Amino acid sequence: MPSLLRRSVAEALGTFGYVFIGVGSVASKYFPDANYGIFGIATAHALVLAVMITATMSISGGHLNPAVTIGLLAARRTTGQTAVAYIAAQLAGAVLGAWAVKSIFPIGVTRPIALGTPAIAGNIQLWQAITLEAILTFFLVSAVFGTVVNPEAPKVGGFGVGLVLLFDILVGGPLTGAAVNPARAFGPALVAGQWVAHAVYWVGPILGGVVAALVWEHVLLPKRERAG
Repeated sequence: MPSLLRRSVAEALGTFGYVFIGVGSVASKYFPDANYGIFGIATAHALVLAVMITATMSISGGHLNPAVTIGLLAARRTTGQTAVAYIAAQLAGAVLGAWAVKSIFPIGVTRPIALGTPAIAGNIQLWQAITLEAILTFFLVSAVFGTVVNPEAPKVGGFGVGLVLLFDILVGGPLTGAAVNPARAFGPALVAGQWVAHAVYWVGPILGGVVAALVWEHVLLPKRERAG
């Protein structure tokens, strides 16, 4: 197994790529020639996540998401030391990704959108936002366990997880931004200084991720693969 440092660097790099392309797709939408709307944003997020998970899978497992890491920890498929290192690396990568977008794109584009920081629609309540983020993350972490963790699953790399993110954003994007990833919310929030309802993007994804992990670990995965 690669060293913890090497695995953490892979997590930081993968999360950097995910946040840079994800936030960049939100920023680019405001240029005149970009008419792709929410479907284009969802596709950009899905593709970059799929590619970066596939690229880092053999090194770190391709978590790229604190909710995934915490879910795997709850299922006893990773250690506390690894989880802390991964989450720190993911947050650092997310901050660097958001900072890179801020440095490259015009301030007149990035400031009005708060660097693509997820935001809650004005017509839904806080508990509804948390519930939605939890459900959407449940699907995402289910894809991780069903297509990556399960040794009997078809070898599709990270593309099963990326496809889940595509429909997550199409459904939840207009309501909460469908972050389903605390790092995706944290990086832009820190760089933009936008912390409104930020707890939603930690509580919801972690809750959904842990529930999904426990369901798969103790109910759905083959018995020989369950934690002893």
